[in-house]
Amino acid sequence: MLKYQSKILLNLFILLCFLAIGIKDVRASNEVLGMHILQPEELKHVRMIFEDDEWRYTTIPLATSDTQNWQRWQKFFDEAYRLKLIPIIRLATSYDSEQQHWTIPTRKEIVNLVAFLSSLNWHQKEKLVVVFNEVNHAQEWGGRIDPLAYTQVLKFTSNWLRSEGLNYKVLPAALDLATANIFPTMEAFSYLETMLRVDPEIFTYIDYWNSHSYPNPNFSASPKTNGQNSLRGFIYELNFLKNKTGLDFQTFITETGWKSSYMINFYLSDYYAYALKNIWSDERVVAVTPFVLKGDPGPFAQFGFVDASDLPTIQASALKKALKKISP
Repeated sequence: MLKYQSKILLNLFILLCFLAIGIKDVRASNEVLGMHILQPEELKHVRMIFEDDEWRYTTIPLATSDTQNWQRWQKFFDEAYRLKLIPIIRLATSYDSEQQHWTIPTRKEIVNLVAFLSSLNWHQKEKLVVVFNEVNHAQEWGGRIDPLAYTQVLKFTSNWLRSEGLNYKVLPAALDLATANIFPTMEAFSYLETMLRVDPEIFTYIDYWNSHSYPNPNFSASPKTNGQNSLRGFIYELNFLKNKTGLDFQTFITETGWKSSYMINFYLSDYYAYALKNIWSDERVVAVTPFVLKGDPGPFAQFGFVDASDLPTIQASALKKALKKISP
């Protein structure tokens, strides 16, 4: 009888262990979620979406013109720490409205951006910096497709950040995984191949991978689809890097999300829940910051989680519902 009871207790213990592991996995997939914002003042609205007490990540661009406003950005870092939000700073230059593209950064601009970041109190041990954005789009890189120039800029920026001795962690520009080799774009893996031909060691200058894994085509596909232009795009990128360089990376997905529409809105909550359980739960994913908290007014209104009046949109409702669905 005692032996039988001991066996029951042992089986019960094993079952509880499995349940504990399952709960841990669900929580982990929940907690990777953060938010992409465009302005420092939007930070407070992130906690309208995430009403818990977990540390979360938030991606934000820092343009060359922002270095003129130290107080604004120190306030941002102070507020981020108070709200338990970890900044991911994406470097940016300036937009040439006449030529309709973002300018290519000069070395002086990079040095000034780094000096500015180093003058701020991040309140964080790791300082995460993304070296510009979607450079396989000519619009994002001086109207040109130039993997040679970007490879040199990435290496220079990484070296300069690391020379500061402030525990900067370098992420490359995420690429648009849905583009083709037709100007003004270049297919993402062709771009990466060219970077490796320019400098076979270039990816030793980064600490984490950075991905824009969107549900394409048209930001509207089911999360159950596969392919490099799906939510699973980061897996293709990580496999490519492993095969070509032997390097393993953890990744940040700093942009993703669905475009709100009459057809998509009905499924949106289920889409987020599926992604959290089955895709973003990948152990290599550190954080996912959907794009974008506030896109209204502007071309990104259908992606926004708050509207022009700072009120929650259907995106916010769907995401919050999804978080509840997978909570233990």
